[in-house]
Amino acid sequence: MTGADSGVRAEIHHQHRDVNGGWLRPAVFGAMDGLVSNFALIAGVAGGTADTKVIALAGVAGLAAGAFSMAGGEYVSVASQSEMAQAEIDVERRELERNPQAEEDELAQLYVGRGVDPETAREVARQISRNPESALAVHAQAELGVDPHDLPSPVLAAVSSFLSFSVGALIPLLPYLLGVRGLWVSVIASSVALFAAGAVVSRVTARTWWFSGLRQLLVGALAAALTWGLGTAVGASGL
Repeated sequence: MTGADSGVRAEIHHQHRDVNGGWLRPAVFGAMDGLVSNFALIAGVAGGTADTKVIALAGVAGLAAGAFSMAGGEYVSVASQSEMAQAEIDVERRELERNPQAEEDELAQLYVGRGVDPETAREVARQISRNPESALAVHAQAELGVDPHDLPSPVLAAVSSFLSFSVGALIPLLPYLLGVRGLWVSVIASSVALFAAGAVVSRVTARTWWFSGLRQLLVGALAAALTWGLGTAVGASGL
């Protein structure tokens, strides 16, 4: 007698990572974007001048410009996607109102295509189609890959991008705002933050924390080193 026949529920012996990353992925990547871009900007300016006021001003400008740019871009992007999804959902809703039987047949064929036997598929489609909102949700998920009741908020996306970018961009700038002279403190703070952010990303990847941390540290350090070299060359030329 099997577990299903005896009424005993089978146990699940494995778990999967959240492949979408949930809120963690966009938050960490937004912060890393701000960290790398402002770290590189500050390093570039520091390579061209030793004036800490100029470096701090550049860092503040980089933080503000990047955060507002990220927020604006994220708002437009998410709003456009939501509007397009809503328009397609409205098309699906009209079709359910005008041709309910055709939509029910379409849903049954969808389940047949996924391996359900035709009779069961027709019964499932019939039961789902009893409730127009449930039918709309199933059709939208199956055909569009979206949940009509859970479309992303452009305002929330914009605010999240603004805050996460700002937090990352503040790290290399903070030593200068506190009156520390010299690039080395900013380098240390940024390096620690880069490694930590990379290690956190390992929660949504198959990599080890130290590999992800070192990879992110290398990418950020390379960007800052190249920008510092460019700033040094420009500063030496007297431009």
